Amino acid sequence: MPEELAWFLEVLIAGLLSGVMYSLVALGFVLIFKASGVFNFAQGAMVLFAALTFARFLEMGINFWFAAAITLFIMVVLAVIIERVMLRPLVAQPVIILFMATIGLNYFLEGLAQGVWDSQVHALDLGIEDVPWQSVMDATNILISLFDVWAAVICGALVVMLAYFFQKGRIGRALRAVADDNQAAMSVGIPLQLIWAIVWAAAGLVALVAGALWGQRLGVQFSISLVALKALPVLILGGFNSIAGAIIGGLIIGAAEKLAEVYIGPIIGGGIEAWFAYLVAMLFLMVRPQGLFGEKIIERV
Repeated sequence: MPEELAWFLEVLIAGLLSGVMYSLVALGFVLIFKASGVFNFAQGAMVLFAALTFARFLEMGINFWFAAAITLFIMVVLAVIIERVMLRPLVAQPVIILFMATIGLNYFLEGLAQGVWDSQVHALDLGIEDVPWQSVMDATNILISLFDVWAAVICGALVVMLAYFFQKGRIGRALRAVADDNQAAMSVGIPLQLIWAIVWAAAGLVALVAGALWGQRLGVQFSISLVALKALPVLILGGFNSIAGAIIGGLIIGAAEKLAEVYIGPIIGGGIEAWFAYLVAMLFLMVRPQGLFGEKIIERV
């Protein structure tokens, strides 16, 4: 294989693998947006809280799977408490009120995580080595990280599972009804509070998996909560209320930022990977504000 083609494929594959992880985080935003119509600004703080809790349990010598189970239980309980204490009293309030509530929740969870545990950087070892996939490298001369592959497999499996659950099952039909009109859904007997609790619990699961994977890659630290906001351009491309859009948007953003860093970065000085996704999202807003799979909002006056 020509060296230039191998290099291009290496960068593209690395971007797509990162994009799967972005898709998982974006899915947490989509589920909550479909259920309540609000962008959950606190999703990044939930990722930080889950990663820090998991890492501290492992440092205490607790078995890996038991620590994961305890952390998942804590995240589900936390999500249900958030729904009961914050969302339930705000039913039928304007969307901006819910959005502002999630901003306050973001700072509360960040402070809670660092107050209960600490603000130090913690290493997190999931037992997945970040080494080249030797057989692929020998056969094609393409360098692919085994950690990226496993992370993409784990995230992809969870994305497919959640997508199937919320699209095909009874919960999925109820979620779509709530997304269309929560007052009408309540009038026909759909338990709005139960749907919200399930969706927030799923967001807690997403936060744990994303926090663990990003925690091994970056270390468990405050910046993990900012990584979750990379899901924003993913949502802008895919659509805030589309599960399929979260998947496709994540792949596009992951590939675009890697390719831009390698091929455009040297021309303008490098370091564009951190902000290139937001530039793509801003340009996309000018062309199709509702996203690739989002529903176009038509207001009649």
